[in-house]
Amino acid sequence: MPICIPDELPAVNVLRNENVFVMTATRAIHQNIRPLKVLILNLMPKKIETENQFLRLLSNSPLQLDIQLLRIDNHESKNTPTEHLDSFYCNFEDIQDQNFDGLIVTGAPLGLVEFKDVAYWQEIEQVTNWAKEHVTSTLFVCWAVQAALNILYNVPKITMDKKLSGVYWHNIVEPLAPLTRGFDDRFLAPHSRYAGFPSEVIREIPDLDIYAESEQTGAYLFASKDRRFAFATGHPEYDPLTLSAEYFRDQDAGLEPELPENYFPQNNPDLPPNASWRSHGYLLFNNWLNYFVYQRTPYDLRQMNPTLD
Repeated sequence: MPICIPDELPAVNVLRNENVFVMTATRAIHQNIRPLKVLILNLMPKKIETENQFLRLLSNSPLQLDIQLLRIDNHESKNTPTEHLDSFYCNFEDIQDQNFDGLIVTGAPLGLVEFKDVAYWQEIEQVTNWAKEHVTSTLFVCWAVQAALNILYNVPKITMDKKLSGVYWHNIVEPLAPLTRGFDDRFLAPHSRYAGFPSEVIREIPDLDIYAESEQTGAYLFASKDRRFAFATGHPEYDPLTLSAEYFRDQDAGLEPELPENYFPQNNPDLPPNASWRSHGYLLFNNWLNYFVYQRTPYDLRQMNPTLD
């Protein structure tokens, strides 16, 4: 089944050119199916690029999804046209009285910024706490994981000495866990962050279960016991060239970045990298939508009270 997005959203043409099944809102209204309502809080500066990445992963689900894009930073964007934001994004005030089946909170380039100095920190707290009562399951990605751990579990900000950048092997901790169902015992996933997520810190929180981890990245996939909150500390949504673009951007800025690990063939940045994490990225989002959202959400969202199966 397809994702349902506004007819004019740039992702429509991008995904269709990749042979991805996309249903426009105009066609969807003629189908007698209750789609899952999924809200995406996009915190990345290049919003159109990030939209394409997440919508691509969501599009491979057998479920029909009704996507709503949310913004909380009303400062003028240097990377996304104002017309795009005004046309396709809503403000929190527009949806705060609604319920949603799922919420995705993206990463943000704020790894070296203290929480108190984040311009929209109060809004992040507001949306995270709102999700407890208004969303069946929320998936936090990369920096959003760090923010959510602080808000929900009072975990202090952990910042590593150097940036973790590359594609890393991870091990399944619980083979029968729903979020990693169908995963290989070892699998690859990209990371690009200063935030630290030591497994021993996550295990100290009784409400959280770790599903996948590695010595280099720490905890990668974990969730609350009631599945209301799921966490992915890497970037399963990244395109093949996203880490490359970040590397050359930092190099051009004179930051002397290290090569992303296990990414460029032969560690040669002149050679195009391959996406070795794509299949597990799709499977992760399918599992979250199925086992954390679809299997638990009520048909009538006004009766929001998800329970475990």
